[in-house]
Amino acid sequence: MDKIKIVVVGGGWGGCAAAIAAVKAGAEAVLLERTDMLLGTGLVGGIYRNNGRQTAAEEMTALGGGDLFHVMDECAGHKNIEFPGHAHASLYNVYEIEPAVKKYLIGLGVKVVTGASAMKIDKKEGKMISVTARDGAVYEADAFVDATGTSAVPGNCVKYGNGCAMCILRCHSFAPRVSICTLAGIEEWNGRKKDGSLGAMSGSCKLFKESLSAEIVKKLNETGVCVVPIPAAANMSEKLGMKACQQYATKDFAENIVLLDTGPAKLMTPYFPLEKLRLVPGFEKARYEDPIAGGKGNSMRYFQFANCSHSLQAQGEVDNIFCAGEKGGAMVGHTEAVVTGTLAGCNAVRHAAGKELIELPDALAVGDFINHVTDEMKRDECRGTKYTFSGSVYFERMKERGLYLCDPTEIAKKVETTGLSGLFAEKIC
Repeated sequence: MDKIKIVVVGGGWGGCAAAIAAVKAGAEAVLLERTDMLLGTGLVGGIYRNNGRQTAAEEMTALGGGDLFHVMDECAGHKNIEFPGHAHASLYNVYEIEPAVKKYLIGLGVKVVTGASAMKIDKKEGKMISVTARDGAVYEADAFVDATGTSAVPGNCVKYGNGCAMCILRCHSFAPRVSICTLAGIEEWNGRKKDGSLGAMSGSCKLFKESLSAEIVKKLNETGVCVVPIPAAANMSEKLGMKACQQYATKDFAENIVLLDTGPAKLMTPYFPLEKLRLVPGFEKARYEDPIAGGKGNSMRYFQFANCSHSLQAQGEVDNIFCAGEKGGAMVGHTEAVVTGTLAGCNAVRHAAGKELIELPDALAVGDFINHVTDEMKRDECRGTKYTFSGSVYFERMKERGLYLCDPTEIAKKVETTGLSGLFAEKIC
C-alpha cells in the first residue's frame, strides 16, 4: 500500500508543526512555503512560555508534540524572564531559529519546498486532490493542511492599515498569500479592530541594537528586557487598539517602551513614528530593521479565518483540508500556531487513514483553547476578539477554569489522567 501523503501549504510555525505531526504519524509530508525562509512572522517574534503559554508548551510535550518547543529552547537567549504583565517568559533568537527549525524538519524527513506559492487547486468527488504552485509544479496528496495565515496581501495593508510597511512577509517579492481554503470554497470570515474596520495590525517591530544607546543594549543583553518611560511629547497610546496582540494593549505598554532581546531589540508596539521615537532618551539614533517603515505602520492580519470544527477540519465543499495557526481563527502567537498545527497535521493523517478524528478535551488548556475559539469564530460579534494563552480574554478564562499550571511534572500528570500521553508521537499508518 502506498504511504499516505500530506501537503502542508504555508511554512510558518503552524505549518512546520503540522508537517512534523504528519511525519511522526507515519505519513510523507511536503511543506510548501512561498518565500525563501520558514516561520513567517516567527522571524520577528521570539516570545514563548509567557503566562499560559508555559502550560500549553508543557501539555504539548506530554502529548508527544513538544518538538518545536525543544528547538525554541535550544535557540533561547533568555529564559524565565518577566516584563509588564508577563511571567516566566523565554525569548528565542530570531536569527538562529529558522535554520534550526529547517534542519529539524529535514532531519525528520519532511520535504521542504521554498518559493512555492499556491496558485490553484484541483478537487474531485468532495476532496481536494492537488495544489499547483506558481512555477507550475503540481503536488498531490491524500489530505492537506492550510497554514497560509491571514496576512501577506498588500492590498489589505493599504486599505485597512497605514500602507505597505515592507515587512518580513515580503509579499511584493514572493507573491501574496493564497489560501487553499479560499480556492476550495470553504466559508471564511474576517477579524475586526475595535473601531469595526477589518483586520488587525501586527503587534511588534524590530530595532537594530546598534542604533540604541549603550546603556539600553547592555540592559537587553544582560536581562533580556528594557523598559523605558515615554515622555509626554512621544505618547502613542491611541495606537494600542489596532494591535493583533491585545495582551500587550495595556497601560504599561502605553506609558513605556518595552524592549525584549530576541537578537535584535523587539519593540512591543505595532509602530512608532520615528520622529517621536527619537525623542525618547537612548533612542536618538533608533532605526527600524522590520518593518522598514515601522515608523508608520506594520502588516495587517486576521483576514479570512476558515470555518473549522474542533478537530480543525475545514467545513465546506471538501472534507480533507485541515487548518493550522491563524487560519483556524483569531489565535495569536507562535505557541498557539504550534498547538493548532500539531492537531491539524495529525488529523490530516487520521482522515486519510480512515480513522476517527481527534478532538482534544476541555480538561486540557490546549483542548479548551481550540474548542472555545473555533466555537467563538462562528459568531460575528466574537471575531473582533483575539485569543492567546498569554493574556487578554483567553488567559483569564484559563485561570477561571483552573487550566493555568506551570510545573511540568504536574502538567504531565494531568495529561496522563486524560489517557492521551504521547498521543502525537504514535504511528497511525
